[in-house]
Amino acid sequence: MNELPWIEIISAVVVLAGGGGLAGVLVARRRRRTQDQDDAATTAEPTTAPSATAEPATAEPATEPEAAAPQAAPVLERPAPTAGRLVRLRDRLARSGSPLGARLLSVLSRDSLTENDWDEIEEELLLADVGAGPTTELLDALRTKVRVLGVREPAAVRDLLRSELVTLLQPELDRTLRTEPTTAEDGTHLPAVTLVVGVNGTGKTTTVGKLARVLVADGRSVVLGAADTFRAAAADQLTTWGNRVGVETVRSDREGADPASVAFEAVARGRDEKTDVVLVDTAGRLQNKAGLMDELGKIVRVASKVAAPSEVLLVLDATTGQNGLSQARVFAEVAGVTGIVLTKLDGTAKGGIVVQVQRELGVPVKLIGLGEGPDDLAPFDVEEFVDGILG
Repeated sequence: MNELPWIEIISAVVVLAGGGGLAGVLVARRRRRTQDQDDAATTAEPTTAPSATAEPATAEPATEPEAAAPQAAPVLERPAPTAGRLVRLRDRLARSGSPLGARLLSVLSRDSLTENDWDEIEEELLLADVGAGPTTELLDALRTKVRVLGVREPAAVRDLLRSELVTLLQPELDRTLRTEPTTAEDGTHLPAVTLVVGVNGTGKTTTVGKLARVLVADGRSVVLGAADTFRAAAADQLTTWGNRVGVETVRSDREGADPASVAFEAVARGRDEKTDVVLVDTAGRLQNKAGLMDELGKIVRVASKVAAPSEVLLVLDATTGQNGLSQARVFAEVAGVTGIVLTKLDGTAKGGIVVQVQRELGVPVKLIGLGEGPDDLAPFDVEEFVDGILG
């Protein structure tokens, strides 16, 4: 039997005998038992559940996620100033061994010039793609002056040849780029719009990027329009060129989009942002002349709803010679070309194409490119070019 109740009864009797009450004894026992239980609880492992009698824990304030560290702004390239570019390009041209250079001077400096010598000069000029008509003009002028003046000294021969070549290249042509923005009658800012046309493979898109650098170097603000929507990666290539100098590129989000809509958006962006110049890269497909005419015509019409093009620049590869001239004729008929950009005039380039294309189209070469560097594009200067040819 459990003896605990009897012990409690006996203890109660003893307490009562000492003047205490039974109730007090029972309360004391309960308190002692509760205390023992509490002591045991304090030595046990704490539980994760909060006590019912515990004060509610104060909620920790939510920690805000740390803001992502701002990405460093891309370092923009600083294009080389256009002043002095052609001097650098001239030196490169002089080192390229152009057929219009040292070999012509060598023949003209001979003590006596036979018909075979003049035939040799004619051959060199034709190989350099000067063209039959301009070659005949140059030979006639040289024959007359050599006979009349009797020049034989190398310096005198060089001066004579230089003078005739400068004349042949028509220095009187206006070679300035129209890049000044205008203002409409209602006061709206209108950017200068330049369409860049040419056959794919001539370096057209690269030339647009380099031309943007030329304009930025001259202090112009620029927007690029990637309207060559049919060639894979053309828009990516143009965007890369623009990003290097902090120039925005307007492009379609899909390949094969309407080129005219891209051109329109680019010109509108230039108007709204008060940009100086909008450069529009166009497709260069010659497989279908009628299609090319329609496409370029639509670009001009749609862009003109905002601002009519002030320049249409044709990019020609100097190494293509007569083939390049054929291309030039097509684009001149279709797009109303106002100027020529002659690229790849290095090494094996046939620089005489400058003479022919100006004669055929009646428009000047305005820009010239030598080499693959990003700043190897410069405004064309007749005298600097001739000096480069002659070395």
